[in-house]
Amino acid sequence: MSKEILTQLKDDAQYYHGIGKNYLSNSDISALLGNPKEFRLNREDNVNFAKGRLFHHMLIELNKVDEWTTIDVSSRNTKAYKEALIEMDAPFLLLKKEYDEVEALAQTMKSNIHLFESIYADDSRYEVPNLGDIQGFMWKGKADIERDDILIDLKTTSDIKKFQWSARSYNYDSQAYIYQQLFGKPLVFYVIDKTTSQLGVFEPSEDFISRGQHKVSEAIKVYERFFKEDSVESIDDYYTHDILL
Repeated sequence: MSKEILTQLKDDAQYYHGIGKNYLSNSDISALLGNPKEFRLNREDNVNFAKGRLFHHMLIELNKVDEWTTIDVSSRNTKAYKEALIEMDAPFLLLKKEYDEVEALAQTMKSNIHLFESIYADDSRYEVPNLGDIQGFMWKGKADIERDDILIDLKTTSDIKKFQWSARSYNYDSQAYIYQQLFGKPLVFYVIDKTTSQLGVFEPSEDFISRGQHKVSEAIKVYERFFKEDSVESIDDYYTHDILL
């Protein structure tokens, strides 16, 4: 594996839009299994995605926090907000109160001694990319935190009591399987509830990993059917076929 490629993949622009496009990733699972016509289409950025990135920056990429621009207005319906969008030629801006909310979440996670010591351990490495062959295809992944014996992924959730189920719908099971294959160590989720600020540590079970492995297998079947260089079927001919119960 080329160290030069891994170095390039540390850069988010290369990972998501540049050389990283040559590899499959967990973010492809949703499209391949849900609507293959959306495979590799650029996802439009939005406020929720932005909050998630800011949360990560505040915990493990502090050098990027100063890059954020916010506006101190009550809502996105104000004249000042709309004028700022035009002036900055931006699709949206984070409100100052949203920035403060994310900062409070990050501080809550840092304030827990057990999570703090694990996130900022001496052997912690941040935003670590990796590549590897999984089921005959090259995949990429970027670990939030890699330690000598585990990977840590930072998540926010709207209801931590339902994280067991939302983890499935957001394909965290396939993420856990893919990352375990790429890095050779287990992935653990550190989670905070965006409403209550309750913290949780979630360790994938063997069943959780197996479900992720199955999703990857099914996604590869779709990829082979429509997107390999020698695929004989066109994505334009795709349709769903199901039974009404």
